[in-house]
Amino acid sequence: MQKSASIRDWPRSDRPREKLLEQGPAALSAAELLAVILRAGAEGESAVEQGRAVMAASGDCFRRLASLGPAELCHIKGIGPAKAAQILAVIEIAKRFGEEEFVPGAAFQGSYDIYAHFRERLGSECHEQFYAVLLDNKNRKLKDVRISQGSLTASIVHPREVYLPVIRESAAAVLFVHNHPSGDPTPSREDIELTRRLREVGELVGVRVLDHVIIGRGRYVSFVDDGYW
Repeated sequence: MQKSASIRDWPRSDRPREKLLEQGPAALSAAELLAVILRAGAEGESAVEQGRAVMAASGDCFRRLASLGPAELCHIKGIGPAKAAQILAVIEIAKRFGEEEFVPGAAFQGSYDIYAHFRERLGSECHEQFYAVLLDNKNRKLKDVRISQGSLTASIVHPREVYLPVIRESAAAVLFVHNHPSGDPTPSREDIELTRRLREVGELVGVRVLDHVIIGRGRYVSFVDDGYW
């Protein structure tokens, strides 16, 4: 472990930024990658030592780090709002990079389109989030709308809140998506009952409900594909 608090005093081959440029990012440890992002350490600590502290607080797991919010990051010694924002911005970039974009105008082909689009965004969330994906009369995507963010175990969704943006955007069809923070995407009794109610409302207002996809950790359930319809 380097003992100097100033990375400038280290041999060039050990400095994270120079090491990345000369050897490539794969040569860096998790703490060194964070050091490049953080740029400077705290009082008496190098940026690498601070990177180690951040990784220790997240169980040496980037997926766990992705679940931490600003307040939790700011509890780590030397991490204030600015550095927390830097870390969260990079995590968001990584999530968006990992998504297979189901972009506006793209035609819906099946449940995997939805899973691939939302898995990075929702797979590591600690709270349930409920989205509606709005489609036109040819099943082409119009937009994603986040309807609600709930607790650790449940999201609070009312059909009125779900269908307000659907009607406002003149969508002809809709897909529902939410996550299970537990990692198990198996539908609960409440999920099944909510989906039944949403389908009934869809029939009343003339909007086709094409599927409800629940995203877990590394897997998903489609109400259509998995026989919950």
